[in-house]
Amino acid sequence: MKKPIIFALDDDPQVLRAITRDLKAEYRSTYRIMSTDSANDALEALIDLKKKNETVALFLIDQRMPEMLGVEFLTKAKQHYPEAKKVLLTAYSDTDAAIKAINDVQLDYYLTKPWNPPEEKLYPTLNDLLDVWQVSFQPEFDGIKVIGYQFSPKSHDIKDFLSGNLFPFQWLDAETSEKAKEIIDLYNLSPKDMPVISLQDGKCFKNPEIVELATALGLNAQPKDSLYDVVIIGAGPSGLAAAVYGGSEGLKTLLIEKHAPGGQAGTSSRIENYLGFPNGLSGQELTHRAITQAKRFGIEFLSPQEVTSISEKDGYKSLTLGDGKCIRTKSVVITTGVNYRKLEAEGIDTYTGAGIYYGSSMTEAQACSNKEVYIVGGGNSAGQSAVYLSKYAKNVYIIIRKKDLSSSMSSYLIDQIDAINNITLIDHTNITKAEGQNEHLSALELTNNQTSEIKKVPADALFIFIGARPYTDWVQLDIIKNERGFIETGRDLTQYANFKQVWKKNREPFLLETCSPGIFASGDVRAGAMNRVASAVGEGAMAIKFVHEYLAEI
Repeated sequence: MKKPIIFALDDDPQVLRAITRDLKAEYRSTYRIMSTDSANDALEALIDLKKKNETVALFLIDQRMPEMLGVEFLTKAKQHYPEAKKVLLTAYSDTDAAIKAINDVQLDYYLTKPWNPPEEKLYPTLNDLLDVWQVSFQPEFDGIKVIGYQFSPKSHDIKDFLSGNLFPFQWLDAETSEKAKEIIDLYNLSPKDMPVISLQDGKCFKNPEIVELATALGLNAQPKDSLYDVVIIGAGPSGLAAAVYGGSEGLKTLLIEKHAPGGQAGTSSRIENYLGFPNGLSGQELTHRAITQAKRFGIEFLSPQEVTSISEKDGYKSLTLGDGKCIRTKSVVITTGVNYRKLEAEGIDTYTGAGIYYGSSMTEAQACSNKEVYIVGGGNSAGQSAVYLSKYAKNVYIIIRKKDLSSSMSSYLIDQIDAINNITLIDHTNITKAEGQNEHLSALELTNNQTSEIKKVPADALFIFIGARPYTDWVQLDIIKNERGFIETGRDLTQYANFKQVWKKNREPFLLETCSPGIFASGDVRAGAMNRVASAVGEGAMAIKFVHEYLAEI
């Protein structure tokens, strides 16, 4: 935690040196001592300190200064730090002004010069004031602040990005938060600037693009080299495992992620069936451990960065990035995973990001406090989100098309859901319409798929976890996919009539190899994958084994 500040101001350099010396001698272990001989410079410094989320505990200010009187300075300083204790340094002739200031600026005390010895005339008074200040002092959140409108899709995207990349942040609603209004005034912001991101160093970004924000936060979106042994595309559990094994086995490894590491698993509030964690762990915790482990082995990680195409030339794979740059690699592992399928119903697109969200239950959980929340989907991700959201929401409703969850959800999750009073299962039901008020979701139309009965229900939020659509549209190379877009690998490729036209090796493809030699697929993006975190991790590690075998051929 940052040390609170004791701020001293006196236009007489000799007096300022003396007071600074005495303050440091007594308080430097607990407080940061700042001093200046210019009132105008001091006011500018206060604004800068406020932007950097610094706290002033006490002002010790000379009354007679040429730029402004001490009382006038304290009046202006109070606008930025109203809770700070205020002490005037006065000459005997200024005591009347000091007494008047007790009412005018709620002055806490005045000290006459000289204050020697400080052990008798300075420290006892300041100690009493600082003790009182400490009783009511509540440290502010010392980190990234996001100020915006709750139902703004851009605000949601930024919160989702920060959360997914494991950056702690504080959300401040521009309409309801007093702290948000304080920052808006401090930076002179307007509604068109929203969302605004305030960083710890005082920098303020108005309605930033994700890449701009990522660069400011120290993320790397540009490769350091032009040639790698293996490039892993996608930083879900499978991609992270491949990165760990690639780095640990001495391969020059590059991991590229379009949005945030962890994939769908990274947004899970609790994974309870992963080997070695009997009490479960969150997707964010698993992601943090894996990223730390991979970087320890020297892998290079690009995020946010997108691969838009793969081509082959002279035995090397060429990857085109979203910014148009190209990198070359000897081998590729595609682990781009899956996206949630879009819910096809009237009004869904209109309120996406404004009450309707695909995944992202952890990002928006706080906003669901005492609200009516709906979840559509019957898989483990939907169940984990329901359990997590039930801690915040007034009621959570799980909407499924089938009669129960037994065919699509793990039994341990079903048991948990059954034991939570504010979770209700609505079976044999489809969402057929979403309605809004004031530009955000307010109601849903539900249709029973057996009786065709239609009912309208109030809804503050809807989280969508339906189906699995592989993220493979960008792969235009002659890589065989099944009818649903999942990448075929290994011996299963031989069932396709065009396999021999594209596969020119004398051997069969390796287990996780695509029809393009040296390009592998693992995890949920691969046809026939098990769609479990453990299996994705196993396939990522296995892919590196086959990368070694391929590299030995070339």
